[in-house]
Amino acid sequence: MQKTDAFPLGLTYDDVLLVPRRSSVAHRGDVSTKTHLTRDIELNVPFISANMDTVTESSMGIALAHAGGIGVIHRFMSVERQVSEVKRVKRHEGFILYKPFTLHPSATLSQALIEAEKNHVESFIIVDEKESVVGILTRRDMLFVDNPDIYVYKLMTPVEKMIFATPNITREKAKEIIRKNKIEKLPLLDKDKKLKGLITSRSLEHFSKFSHSTKDQYGRLRVGAAIGAVGDYLQRAKSLVEAGVDALVIDVAHGHNEVALAAFSKVRKTFKDISLIGGNVATVEALRDLIKLGADAVKVGIGPGGLCTTRIVAGVGVPQLTAVIECANFAKKYNIPIIADGGTNFPGDLTKALAAGASCCMLAGWFAGTDESPGGIILRGGMKYKIHRGAASFMAVADRKIAGEDMPVDRLNTIVAEGIEALVPYKGNVADVVHQLLGALRSGMSYCNATSISELHKNAKFIKITEAGFRESKSHNVQELT
Repeated sequence: MQKTDAFPLGLTYDDVLLVPRRSSVAHRGDVSTKTHLTRDIELNVPFISANMDTVTESSMGIALAHAGGIGVIHRFMSVERQVSEVKRVKRHEGFILYKPFTLHPSATLSQALIEAEKNHVESFIIVDEKESVVGILTRRDMLFVDNPDIYVYKLMTPVEKMIFATPNITREKAKEIIRKNKIEKLPLLDKDKKLKGLITSRSLEHFSKFSHSTKDQYGRLRVGAAIGAVGDYLQRAKSLVEAGVDALVIDVAHGHNEVALAAFSKVRKTFKDISLIGGNVATVEALRDLIKLGADAVKVGIGPGGLCTTRIVAGVGVPQLTAVIECANFAKKYNIPIIADGGTNFPGDLTKALAAGASCCMLAGWFAGTDESPGGIILRGGMKYKIHRGAASFMAVADRKIAGEDMPVDRLNTIVAEGIEALVPYKGNVADVVHQLLGALRSGMSYCNATSISELHKNAKFIKITEAGFRESKSHNVQELT
């Protein structure tokens, strides 16, 4: 048994402050927040939305990628639906859409409308049995048509009358063609009339509007997705990779468990080229094992989240600042990014997490309650709220077990929850939340004489504070107007 005099001291964000340094940063707008999610994926903003069912689905993924961060689609849904959520993000924009939705000429209007609603699209390229393009069907072609059984070839614009371009077209030339001809879709065809891609007016607009968004080499928004460590995780991973996901996150509470490590190893060996994120861990030993297995990034955090009760229920965890510092110090030898997951209660905690050596912060409560988070708005006492729950909360576990028919309703009292459910105030658009957090981060970095996150890692100096020091850090001795 460990002797009490050998107990190390663990610190969390409330236990420290960053010491202000002599700074040459004239304005916080001069600060760059560019960072790495993994060794191969860059972000302009070091924020990741958590893979929780009340935080990240496609709407959040799109919004975070637009802002320069990235979202991780949660896994508590069918494989088919998770694939669909990933595809919605990947197809939302891009200079060229490389796999446009197609229909055969013999499809009916009813089938076209069903596919349009299912895939959130308004047009289809019509191809024959040899995959040669024979026409295009747009929203205007389907408007006010009363016969649902009419074949789409009778409604489409035939290829002879289509306006299309070659696959090597430039963005400026595509703009010119779309503007001149007043069209919204520009198919890309090779000399044999085979479909090679699609450019839309919206994709061109978004490409310019969100210049700092997180995009892949094809101009598509980047997105991550979570998988488990048991059951269908390999098939889920395969389907997500085929859908174009940019990073897979092994979503387990204890990433240093043998089952989790075995699953991580299988995924790594099966999908050698995908960016693979391991975790969650809180020790250097766990980090070392994941790096040996080929992790491209590791999530650090056991129990610091606002909805997590693991430390109270199980008595296990490491205070988050200590966990991040120790893991980051080890990971930098291998150039492996660390993701600080949880425990940020105040905007300044994000600066502390990054100063401790993290490359990114995974956020849940900050983004829950926004328009883009899953779930509807609840009115209580004249105020608007949305539900937010931990993945290991009673209701989250119960929902999954009932849906999977793993447990009858009369056995739900056997669930040992390690999280809670809560109402969070409605916050509006997530872009506004990101703007506030980013402003706070840039301010904190400027105090530390850091124009980049790498400089923050080098220049940051912490000081431990007492409970009185923490109390002094907050507003006090006044009656707030709110």
